[in-house]
Amino acid sequence: MSTKLFVGNLSFKLTEADMEELFAQHGKVISVAIPTDRDTGRKRGFAFVEMESQAEAEAAIESLNGKDVAGRQIVVNPSKPKVRSY
Repeated sequence: MSTKLFVGNLSFKLTEADMEELFAQHGKVISVAIPTDRDTGRKRGFAFVEMESQAEAEAAIESLNGKDVAGRQIVVNPSKPKVRSY
């Protein structure tokens, strides 16, 4: 399992700092990325969070998957590698 997590169904009000604070309760956060729409610049409602270790990533999934954050029930799963189609 990867230490990079996919976090879905996010409130559009959440920031990278909010996400780091939330996940830091379960270990050291290496990075947080909240993608934005290329055309509008609006957040897309999901994020990627990278934890320092496998154990910390698993603890974050166990604790945060299905949790209500800013009025939305978030989904936390291991991130799958991006598959390019040519």
